[in-house]
Formats: sequence, structure tokens, C-alpha cells
Amino acid sequence: MSYFVTFEAARLLVVDDDPILREFALTHLATPNVSVEVAEDGADAWTKMGRTTYDIVLLDLDMPRMDGFELLGLMRADATHRHVPVVVATGREDMLAVDKAFANGATSFVIKPLNWRLVSHQLSYVLKSAREEAAVRQTLRTLQEDNRLRDEAVTLALSKLEQSSRALKAMLARPEEVELTEAQTEAERIVRLCEALTQAARLP
Repeated sequence: MSYFVTFEAARLLVVDDDPILREFALTHLATPNVSVEVAEDGADAWTKMGRTTYDIVLLDLDMPRMDGFELLGLMRADATHRHVPVVVATGREDMLAVDKAFANGATSFVIKPLNWRLVSHQLSYVLKSAREEAAVRQTLRTLQEDNRLRDEAVTLALSKLEQSSRALKAMLARPEEVELTEAQTEAERIVRLCEALTQAARLP
């Protein structure tokens, strides 16, 4: 029977050196929409992360070869895995380990021995929050890109406006040598550039 509370598809990586816990994770957390992979320690998990990405990680802290703290550090230093939510699993009395895990970039924690129904609710909540945060980051990036493009357009328009203004002044300084249509064309260009700048200034 699976206890994972699903609301959308997810890829979950469970990292623990206890083979029985890994088997329980596969049994209780996998659903048709949630695929679960397991790793026996941090080194094994990091190798798997080099081949693919995961939506969320359930991570033990005390493991051989590479512990959970080191894996957390690697993930938070890597652009691909930096924002992957990590729920650490630790003993009830090990609050120092929890503090250290949060300092290394953990997202949340659960207490061992694991209650799989509570774990599934916690993972679902953390994953939902992480995806909402990712949507906010994407919106921010889009706004920043829009602002950058607008700034570039304004800079270009100001440069062209300055060029047209100098050209019109030169024409007005020697009216006897300039055709009226030339001056009118340059003046119309200046008006269009001013309208474009005004429109850009009104954008949110």
C-alpha cells in the first residue's frame, strides 16, 4: 500500500544506508505519478544526480563514504540541484544535526523512526512549496529580462534622438542649404522617438 499523497507527478530520491528503510520507501512512497529511486549513501546519490535530476530528496544524515551534510553542500553549490528541496531524516534527540543540516541548505526534516503517512504529507507539502517558489523565481527572471530589454530599447532610442536632434539643429543653422522636406522628415523622426520613449516610461 502506498501512502504518498500525490497532487502532481514527482521524482523522489531516498538516500539512506539502511536497506530495510530503502525497501519501505519504495513500498510506501511510490505511486503511478511518483517515481522513487534509492541510494545507499551520499556518494551513490551524487552519482545518480550526475545522470538525472529529481524533484525532491529524502536524506539521511549519518551515512558511510559521504554523509548527508556533504551531499547537501554539493547540491547547494551546483546550479542544477541548488533549488531541489531536501527533507532530512534524523533521530528525535539529534537537534544539533538538524541545525547543521539547515545551515547546509536543508529544506525541512522528519523524525526517525519514520511514520510513512506523515512523511508522505511532509514531502508533498515541501514539494508544493518548492514548486511555487520556483514559479516566483521564473516570474522574477522574466521581469528582469523584460526590464533589461526595455532599458536597451530606451538607450537606443535616446541615442537616435540625440543624433536626430543634432541633425535638425544643423539644418536649422543653414536653412538656405536645406530642403524643407528634409527638415520635416527629421522632425517627424524626433516626434516618433519621443512617443516611443513616453510609451516605454508608462510600462510597468
